[in-house]
Amino acid sequence: MLELSRRNLMIGGAGLLGAGLLMSKPGDESGPRDPYFLELQAALMEAGIASPTLIVDKARLNANIDTLIGHLPAGMAYRIVAKSLPSLDLIAHIRKRSGSGRLMTFNQPMLTALSRAMPEADQLLGKPLPVAAARNYFSSLAAGEAPAAARVQWLVDTPERLRQYQELAAATGQTLRINLELDVGLHRGGLEAGDTLKSMLETLRDAPEFSFAGFVGYEPHLAALPEALGWRDRARSGAWRRYGEALMQAAEVSGADAVSNLVRNAAGSPTYRYYQDTEVANEISAGSCLVKPTHFDTPLLEPHLPASFIAAPVIKSLAHTRLPGLEFAAEGQRAWDPNTSRTVFIHGGNWLADPVDPPGLSYNKTFGRSSNQEMLTGGHNLAIAPDEFVFLRPHQSEAVFLQFGDIAVFEDGRITERWPVFEASA
Repeated sequence: MLELSRRNLMIGGAGLLGAGLLMSKPGDESGPRDPYFLELQAALMEAGIASPTLIVDKARLNANIDTLIGHLPAGMAYRIVAKSLPSLDLIAHIRKRSGSGRLMTFNQPMLTALSRAMPEADQLLGKPLPVAAARNYFSSLAAGEAPAAARVQWLVDTPERLRQYQELAAATGQTLRINLELDVGLHRGGLEAGDTLKSMLETLRDAPEFSFAGFVGYEPHLAALPEALGWRDRARSGAWRRYGEALMQAAEVSGADAVSNLVRNAAGSPTYRYYQDTEVANEISAGSCLVKPTHFDTPLLEPHLPASFIAAPVIKSLAHTRLPGLEFAAEGQRAWDPNTSRTVFIHGGNWLADPVDPPGLSYNKTFGRSSNQEMLTGGHNLAIAPDEFVFLRPHQSEAVFLQFGDIAVFEDGRITERWPVFEASA
């Protein structure tokens, strides 16, 4: 670490004058704390919370649900993405406010937990499960829980997986609802119109073990493509064309009436607002936009509000930044970048998250990351005491939400509920 640090400091310490010819000197970004985060901090302290905690702001969550539902065109259904909202209580709240009885599920433990807690819900797998995981699902259910299994739509992406699921259906005596995964441009696997899709559609039509339920065509790549030169528009048109071709082939094999009743699932948080009608899709899936981690700070999702934060207690708040073995360079580093002037160490760390309060805090690249006591540095005006809280915004929700135990629900200035999360599972 020290060798790398010395090289960095030759750029930012002894070599400051030379580097200054190439870049402007950073300004001090620290300043007064945001009243919103001070309110969150007061609520945590009142609740006696003193460990790293994931907070969901219920008012902002509700506003995001209303924004999503308000956008949907007539006839468009909403499916709740469970992996991005990994808590039974959180999902139950979203179901009640949105009126949706549809869930998208991503692993066997989650599938089992939701079948037990919400047996009336329609669950669509968001990725193909190994047939052994599907077998474990059926084994995990008690006799009285069998009706929930009939409401599951299994996602299949290849002829081999379809054959495996047919054997599973025969062995369990189940009629499996099958949804086919389409490749509409993401190129992460899946099917396109052609001989393979036709053969699988014929199997679904003819095999008594199956009921053909629909298609999934996921296209998150659209939001990542540049708008310049029409790249994004062409990719979007191409995705919808591929979806349409698969629908036409399904109509040829199974009949137009059968296709009219299919689930035509598409989108995700980054792209759901592209769907202005039901010509291609008749349901969209979304989850992350309801809590809005930083990866979803996009122009398309601008109407949504950040509704989830990590609160980490401060262990130590130091008036000066000192780096081990490099104390001699501290004054030069502070002179060049005032945002390295002061230091806080927090409980825990190394999360997929960015500090947002107090203003101007950042990870110290020279010191490195830590899962035990994360070091963050800030400017001369940084003012935070031990036992107060640093707040961070997660980059994503599905992995990060599972790292803190029960979610703390913030409402009307207080922590009003604690919502348990799912067990960690990919």
